[in-house]
Amino acid sequence: MDDRPSRHPLPASSPAKEIVAAAAKDGVAQIPFVGGALAEGLGLALSLPLAKRRDQWLQDLEARLRELEQRVGGLRLDDLVQNEQFVSATLQATQVALRTHQAEKLKALQNCVLNVATGTALQEDLQLIFLHLIDRFTPTHIQVLRHFQSRDQANLARFGQQQDLTDQAVRDLHDSGLLRDTRPYVARNRDMDEALVFYNWEVTNIGKQFLELIRAPEGAKP
Repeated sequence: MDDRPSRHPLPASSPAKEIVAAAAKDGVAQIPFVGGALAEGLGLALSLPLAKRRDQWLQDLEARLRELEQRVGGLRLDDLVQNEQFVSATLQATQVALRTHQAEKLKALQNCVLNVATGTALQEDLQLIFLHLIDRFTPTHIQVLRHFQSRDQANLARFGQQQDLTDQAVRDLHDSGLLRDTRPYVARNRDMDEALVFYNWEVTNIGKQFLELIRAPEGAKP
């Protein structure tokens, strides 16, 4: 077994540049009543912050992967760049990362890639579904789902003060199959005065797998 450190950079840098260029142009072009020279101008204006966001994401991800390489025996980035599932996960996570500045979502995306790197990833279709969910969810969705797994009562006071937001997060998590509604049938589909986080929702098997994928793998710093 070759334990020498890897030399090659992550595989996402060149494709990510193309993604940034497309996002800067196509994203602006989809804004209603914006087009032509204005769209091109805004696209150019967005290209620099998007490039900075991309570069920061790739630097942070590579730093965590190289740190993991030192902690997990047999893990080498030189080998990972030949792993199609790892390359796909990196590119998919990079596309999502370019669309957010929120630290909790970025860390969840990094953890997804790290879990694929350690070989503990899920079925590829499920992995792609989960990456799409991270893109669609807010940090509140992730926090609420983790709450129902840990049942940390310290969260409830804060969540109760954000009822409109957390109620929507609970509904979205349920609709996505990550939470199971354990309330009596007569209480469902009815407006409730009390925040939904105060009820005994259960994390489904799919929800547990989602949380496992976005958790830092063993050997990695959280």
